Amino acid sequence: MWTTEPSTQVTVDVTFLRMDRAPAEPGPALPASLAVERLRPRCEVAQYRRLYDGVGHDYLWWLRRTLSDAELDAVLGDRAISVHLLHDRGEELGFYELDRRNWPHINLAYFGLMPAAIGRGVGIAFLHHAIRTAWAEGCSALTVNTCTADHPRALPNYVKAGFRVLRTLREEWPIPDRLGLPIPERVRG
Repeated sequence: MWTTEPSTQVTVDVTFLRMDRAPAEPGPALPASLAVERLRPRCEVAQYRRLYDGVGHDYLWWLRRTLSDAELDAVLGDRAISVHLLHDRGEELGFYELDRRNWPHINLAYFGLMPAAIGRGVGIAFLHHAIRTAWAEGCSALTVNTCTADHPRALPNYVKAGFRVLRTLREEWPIPDRLGLPIPERVRG
């Protein structure tokens, strides 16, 4: 990728995964106090930015941060995109985004927890919620990708949930310095 603005070069290994059939078992349920809500008719830009930045700040989630409000609004306005919020009596704990633009395949485009929710034992149950939601729509495949900048449990959890690794590619990203994201030493280019 090429950019003219000041940036920090990072190198990540991106792993692409796929699930070709719904898991035989439903997986663990979320604790009773937690709920997942599909944001309808769509997620608003300000809430999406709060969720995306909250979940992804420490994991170099940067692409959507570079979009203008109008560009992000267009993405969120696409009927093939849905955002699902995990909350505990109003406290936002995480979100996932399903992308159906390559129907009948669904991509789990984003998935994660807010820092305060990590370590509370809800990640696997929330992931299984996302998987059940996608398969309930009748898709023919569910995909996801993760990278070495993500939480270290991301890849093992996807595999444990039933995804299989398709391939891993090394990519170089120019992270715009204006975003102010912390760049882990393990990915500095």
